[in-house]
Amino acid sequence: MVTLTPMPLGVWDEWRAASIRRYARDMVRVGAWPADGAEDRATSLFARLVPDGQSTAGHEFRSIVNESGETVGAIWLSPDAEAGRGAAFLWDIVIDPEHRGRGYGRATLEALEPLVRALGYDAIRLHVFGDNDLARHLYRAVGYVETDMSMVKRLG
Repeated sequence: MVTLTPMPLGVWDEWRAASIRRYARDMVRVGAWPADGAEDRATSLFARLVPDGQSTAGHEFRSIVNESGETVGAIWLSPDAEAGRGAAFLWDIVIDPEHRGRGYGRATLEALEPLVRALGYDAIRLHVFGDNDLARHLYRAVGYVETDMSMVKRLG
């Protein structure tokens, strides 16, 4: 239902900016970061993770393309430094808002597995925000298991 094609440079530039904004917004929403300076903080983190941009070794940036040839989203993955050799980390998966609810998320996760195997990995790890029930349900439905959970209580 979808293919994962190498992301064109112009698309990467737009995706990068949107990914930084989404991550900053999510970190503020869950209370991990203050709103003031959140986007700058996300930009700095992104720059550390991919110092050579789209050309950073080991990082895969793919467009999610539907059967009609339309780009419906994007993914970013790389070797998982924490899990060690053999695992990939899915840094970002996004289905564009106008394409959500049509099964593209599930199809992307299914299409991701042969790509990850072809890249030499035998596992996929990811992070999902605790309040993202829809994503957590999808991940569990396609075989992911929750391995740990962080919690916080604001005393304020």
